[in-house]
Amino acid sequence: MSYESKPIMILGILKETGSERRVSFLPEHVAGLKNLGFNSILVEADAGRHVFQSDDNYKDAGAEVSNFDTITETADVLVSIHPPQADKMKKGSILITQMNPLGSLEEVQSLKDNGISVFSLDMVPRTTKAQAMDVLSSMATSAGYKSILLAAQNLPKFFPMFMTAAGTIAPSKVLILGAGVAGLQAISTARRLGAVVEAFDVRAAAKEEVLSLGAKFVEVEGATDDTSAGGYAVEQTEEFKQRQSELIQEHAIKSDVIVCTAQIPGRPAPLLINEDTVNKMKPGSVIVDLAASTGGNCALTENDTMVEVNGVKIFGDSNLASTIPGDSSKMYGKNMINFFKEAIVDGQISFDFENVILQHSCITHNGEIISPRIIDKLNQ
Repeated sequence: MSYESKPIMILGILKETGSERRVSFLPEHVAGLKNLGFNSILVEADAGRHVFQSDDNYKDAGAEVSNFDTITETADVLVSIHPPQADKMKKGSILITQMNPLGSLEEVQSLKDNGISVFSLDMVPRTTKAQAMDVLSSMATSAGYKSILLAAQNLPKFFPMFMTAAGTIAPSKVLILGAGVAGLQAISTARRLGAVVEAFDVRAAAKEEVLSLGAKFVEVEGATDDTSAGGYAVEQTEEFKQRQSELIQEHAIKSDVIVCTAQIPGRPAPLLINEDTVNKMKPGSVIVDLAASTGGNCALTENDTMVEVNGVKIFGDSNLASTIPGDSSKMYGKNMINFFKEAIVDGQISFDFENVILQHSCITHNGEIISPRIIDKLNQ
């Protein structure tokens, strides 16, 4: 692919809409952005409201406060947590965001047709060099932590064991499904609160990490080899899924809390907890399903809501990172600055697709799909 670069002059920080509480950059990031070569930084009014950062805070840091229309008409580079509508941006704009493109191909097509160049940070390859810009891991850290706090708040018993004058209180039993970054953070947080924790994951590499955090690893024999999957889970055989379902049900019905984090990029979340399992769980138990937006690991999950079935509360929430907006925004902004350090060459945005990080994270450019994973998905 050919090498291009595009001069950068103005960066536009957009305010998020709906229930999203994060912002892509905090005032503390502004100086670093200017050091990277941006001549002017525009921030949409009230962009930092949910992270307790006023417009004056951004002004004091060296940014200018403006409105959406002015920013999208003026800025050469736009940044956001979630992408705005393609027809709201000027042709030739560069958008840096996270958009789950494998699960939103219609949106990808719209951005391509409107001539928007898009880098989606959730497509950055999981390599050692790219760790510093891995927004998926940063946001999963927030989500895994908050999932345990949400469960503890709604569980009608203590997490830790207590020895009291009124007798001994047994510790809660927590089962974590999926031991990626979110799952490992959930394990760590649950252990700090004193729970007895078990964890399941189809990836062989997860076992050592789970054990290192003081949890028990629930292992199902016969998983498909995942060594070439770049750290992601892979699709499993039907025979494995049956053994997996039986073993998970055995552990689930003994658990007070289940946190579901298992996802496969570009596919529906694997079904790990069926309706029969929920019906056999103890009333008062809590399920927090972080895979809700892609169908959920629990058959009864409903995205962005809580349902109660036979006394079991099931929380479907794939955006728990937004409930810790301050530190989540801090990490997101730092990830993005690290991405700019890779993408800006001699004061310009680089479209050098010999660079694997840029090639994989660039979704559309010059009316073409660039990311190999998106191209593969469209060809399936």
